[in-house]
Amino acid sequence: MASEEPSIVLYTTQTPNGIKISITLEELGLPYKVQKIDISKNTQKEQWFLDINPNGRIPALTDTFTDGKTINLFESGSIMQYLVAQYDKDYKISFPPGTREFYEMNNWIFFLNAGVGPMQGQANHFTRYAPEHIEYGVNRYQNETRRLYGVLDKHLSSKNIPYLVGDKCTIADIAHWGWIASAGWAGIEINDFPALKAWEDRMAERPGVEKGRHVPDRHGIKDLLKDKEKMEKHAAENRAWVQAGMKDDAEKHKGKK
Repeated sequence: MASEEPSIVLYTTQTPNGIKISITLEELGLPYKVQKIDISKNTQKEQWFLDINPNGRIPALTDTFTDGKTINLFESGSIMQYLVAQYDKDYKISFPPGTREFYEMNNWIFFLNAGVGPMQGQANHFTRYAPEHIEYGVNRYQNETRRLYGVLDKHLSSKNIPYLVGDKCTIADIAHWGWIASAGWAGIEINDFPALKAWEDRMAERPGVEKGRHVPDRHGIKDLLKDKEKMEKHAAENRAWVQAGMKDDAEKHKGKK
């Protein structure tokens, strides 16, 4: 019956930000549909997708809201907060609003969204996608990513806690996991951060993480990092469309002040 069909549709691809949402949905046990977005073909810049996310980025999510109308969600942190507010009534991966733990969880969500994600994303760019090697850019963003990893490592080790907010895995942990799992792609050695590495492995053992990380395609970053030839080929392929996309954006916005 139509009423039994999931109303949640996840628009995503295989990226650290994308798998945040599929892991969250799996941890909550929610039914959802997936529409893969081919960012190499700029599907995310087609008008139908811009109507969902005006910023033209993944992930995005649509759902039937409490008023019976479709709601469009974008920005991974916002989507995660929506999902737990609407569906995590038993606080499986969140805390009750207004509690100390709720605010501590939000600290780490914003730490990821404002720190780890952007800095590691730039480390990825200058390490893998820039048209030429720019030593300053590589050093700047790798060093800042290492600093942020150090903050996480010290927090986990000094408090001797399994997750970022004590004994419970929350959306703060889920938000970080895809980025930490792909540390090597940014040129970061995760073994330099033993408490964070132990946390990464602990997260990977969760069934929801294992299932959600393979949406919409297999999560193969670890295997890729073991094969230098495949890694360089993958970087070259991505470099081509990243540069093409930058050129296209520059042309569209030329002369705009």
